[in-house]
Amino acid sequence: MGYAALAVLAREAGEPSLVAFYGIVLWTAAPVFLLYLRAVRRDEPIPLARLLLWAVVFRLCGLAGGPFFEDDFYRYLWDGYRFATTGTPYGVAPEAFFLDMSVPPALRSVLDQVNNPDLPTIYGPTTQVLFLLGHWIEASNVAVLQALLIAADLAAIALLLRLAPARNVLLYAWCPLVVKEVAFTAHPDGLGVCLLLAAVVLASRRRDGWAAACLGLAVGAKVFALLLVPLVLIRGRLRHWCIFAATLAVPYGPFLVAGATDLDTLLVFAREWEFNSAVFGLLAAVVPPTIAKLALAAAFGVFWLWYYRQYRGAGGDVPRGDWVYGVFLLVAPVINAWYLLWLLPFAVVHPSRWAWTASVAVLLSYITGLHLGNYEMQAYAQPWWVRPMEFGAILIAFLIDCVRRQRARGAAGATDA
Repeated sequence: MGYAALAVLAREAGEPSLVAFYGIVLWTAAPVFLLYLRAVRRDEPIPLARLLLWAVVFRLCGLAGGPFFEDDFYRYLWDGYRFATTGTPYGVAPEAFFLDMSVPPALRSVLDQVNNPDLPTIYGPTTQVLFLLGHWIEASNVAVLQALLIAADLAAIALLLRLAPARNVLLYAWCPLVVKEVAFTAHPDGLGVCLLLAAVVLASRRRDGWAAACLGLAVGAKVFALLLVPLVLIRGRLRHWCIFAATLAVPYGPFLVAGATDLDTLLVFAREWEFNSAVFGLLAAVVPPTIAKLALAAAFGVFWLWYYRQYRGAGGDVPRGDWVYGVFLLVAPVINAWYLLWLLPFAVVHPSRWAWTASVAVLLSYITGLHLGNYEMQAYAQPWWVRPMEFGAILIAFLIDCVRRQRARGAAGATDA
């Protein structure tokens, strides 16, 4: 009922009200968490057929509703057109085509809505293949991209079922953030997540060659995947790293030869953009942003090296991607809601209160001047209370996790004694 209502609101003129959106988020999140807790406490299985049936139904609601609170999909459609007509979506900013009369009328209306038109595209070559496929199926139709990404997301659910019990996978399959960001809004991170999960599953079955190939494609989809490459290939040999490098070169090679990729705009993004940040926002208030970025990058590097040593010694099959991406986002200058798509699959394998609280709390990032209709604020500025509420909820959940973990260790030690 909640997702159907959201689909109706998404199809109406203008954006859904924030009150209605957050009401639906709570309406759809509460039964998921309660059903999971009930299944854990009673040690009951979740029927697989029902899990998959409703996962499909919720995503079909997103397909029927379409994007809201986001306009990135116009860039996806434009990139698909550029790729199909010129052989590359890179190197030329959309604003260069504003006076180009050769652009078809349907694509001209798309071009007029592209955000940051002064910058070339930021999306990786693996993702660009998806945009190209969508253009070939039906140009300027975001529903095609939604359908393709829903298929990738359902494949991700199937992969998670190989790593965790169905009651854990329920948390991801029915998660409001996942349904909103993939099925409704068509964020292409879902493709990279699917490829990363495929690599994790393959590596856990000692098929490191295929895992390396999937990792190359995942990094080609989004650079986030690079953070887990050494962990997934921790048992890999030199030939597996060569397979990874070769697979990554396949999508990037032609564009490097042509002279432009997504890397230039990625550097602009890393250098200039800030939105909904946590630790970075606090640190940048007292030191220059460049110093803050360097200090936090160094801190993350220390954490990553520490975890790499821990994971290598433990010899596990599934790395703590929830820790790696959680700490990375904690220090990042930008935390968009769909970035949680990289973290949540690993919170299926290792459930925690903080991760699933974050899946709801991070949606508060949509409270901006643009969506409030407050013309005295900048479009992506947030009211002062949003970040304390968002990150405060996550911090409280994290502290509860720590206390309960400490109590469990104490109880286990008393039992051993």
